[in-house]
Amino acid sequence: MSDRRMFSKTIIDSDEFLSLPLTAQALYFHLSMRADDDGFINNPKIIQRMVGASANDMASLIENGFVIPFESGVLVIRHWLLHNHIRADRKKSTLYKEDFAKLYLNDSGIYEIY
Repeated sequence: MSDRRMFSKTIIDSDEFLSLPLTAQALYFHLSMRADDDGFINNPKIIQRMVGASANDMASLIENGFVIPFESGVLVIRHWLLHNHIRADRKKSTLYKEDFAKLYLNDSGIYEIY
């Protein structure tokens, strides 16, 4: 997993993102920094508690389409591929293959659930 992450200003400068509470925005950044190379996070609740975010902050990210939660407890950053491009020879694929298989990329390069 890479130690460096990038953020697309197209997403983080959008009215939709900037309308989120600052605590929800901070949670998004912390989740993204800890995601694997496919945008998956296996411990979102721990990260939420670690940064002092509330359940409402997580709900805001889900409702506004910034993250997709799975029944397994992991979640994925929807705009991952807009934020980050990792060279194929450096990329380590996610361990969450079953959840990954439930996703497809729309025409804009954003994860969607089948």
